[in-house]
Amino acid sequence: MRGFAAVLGREVRLALRHPGDSLAAMLFFVLVCALFPFGIGPAPEILARIAPGALLAAALLAALLPLDRLFGAEAEDGSLDQLLLSGLAPAALAAAKALGHWIVTGLPLLAASPVACAMLNLPVEAWGVAALALGLATAVLSLFGTAGAALTLGARRGGVLLPLLVLPLSIPAVIFGAAAIEAAAAGLGARPYLLLLAALLALAAPLAPLAAGAALRGD
Repeated sequence: MRGFAAVLGREVRLALRHPGDSLAAMLFFVLVCALFPFGIGPAPEILARIAPGALLAAALLAALLPLDRLFGAEAEDGSLDQLLLSGLAPAALAAAKALGHWIVTGLPLLAASPVACAMLNLPVEAWGVAALALGLATAVLSLFGTAGAALTLGARRGGVLLPLLVLPLSIPAVIFGAAAIEAAAAGLGARPYLLLLAALLALAAPLAPLAAGAALRGD
């Protein structure tokens, strides 16, 4: 547990010293949401109709931006080998990386979600559900993205392969998250869709780190 906390703390400290990736993801999220009113027109009812899917898609694409460097920088300078020899299980290392990615990328996206919701004319009463859905969906992407980053580590054009591996796995998160936001905007119960998102997260939490750990070991 101490090794897990050390790796997680290291990820957060590095992000605080070099906040460029987190800021880039947050600005990408806001800018993509800002493009929709220009592309489809400013009609409030149309924006509100597409807001759930647009929020989820923009957030997941923004969270993908730093994933290709999740293990790449450490593999280049040799520190990844040191981490793997430190006694921390590879799956635990991958889990710490996934949680670190969500903290430094997912949390800034949640902080920017009210701005994005306002741009897309999402009803205010749905903003809380939107933040919760985004939090769960980005956590799922962090787990699947960590596995994808480990699988494509060292591959030629790994940055191109990574989205092709991760985005199809994230489609259920987009579906359930958008359905939850749409239900909340319509005044209906969003709980079933949020529970499905939570179940997807519970499924990914043990499986994705195991897959990433196996890839890091070269199994």
